[in-house]
Amino acid sequence: MNNASAENPNAFDDTSIAAIYHAIHSRRDIREFVPGALPLGLLDRLYAAAHAAPSVGYMQPWRLIHVSDPALREGMAQLVEEERLRTAAELPTRTAEFLKLKVEGIKTCAEILVVALMDGCENHLFGKRTLPEMALASAACAIQNLWLAARAEGIGMGWVSFFEPAALARLFAMPPGAKPIAILCLGQVAQFATQPTLETLGWGQRLPIESVVFENQWPADAQPTPTAY
Repeated sequence: MNNASAENPNAFDDTSIAAIYHAIHSRRDIREFVPGALPLGLLDRLYAAAHAAPSVGYMQPWRLIHVSDPALREGMAQLVEEERLRTAAELPTRTAEFLKLKVEGIKTCAEILVVALMDGCENHLFGKRTLPEMALASAACAIQNLWLAARAEGIGMGWVSFFEPAALARLFAMPPGAKPIAILCLGQVAQFATQPTLETLGWGQRLPIESVVFENQWPADAQPTPTAY
């Protein structure tokens, strides 16, 4: 480290700084879990980490549903499977390869959370009048907080997005206007991979920093993100 704490009185100590970067760079989207409950009190700590996220206009649009009902788990798994098949049909050149991917761990993870945007988000104009997407961005910050906290605690998390939002909203009796954006699977893992799974399997790779960081203006020769589909 660069002895940041000695140069800036507002900086964390070097050990804490290193731990934060370690959590960021070693976080993985987990699909494979091993048996075992989460440590006592961990879910409450993760809720608190999520709820400490920044939000535009302090709107705090995230809503977390803890799923403990086996019937709801089964219903969620069915919705995910239906969307997995629909997605496969949209990938004609890699359908068979895609169908081999494990895209969720709903049936094997220790705990499941559904994250939704609250109803009435459109009524909050502070900071989002011209960018309504900021409600979603704020909720994504809450998910990332939870994800990094879970990684620091040695717990795996997978973000599942294979579902039809309206169908999942009905399953959980959400009010009109509320929208589910994520199924989060949490549990014990055998290990954290050194590389993201989709990178290892050839579905993409980490882009070079220089291709996503620009100076002053958008370069004329900037390329869109390549796709492997």
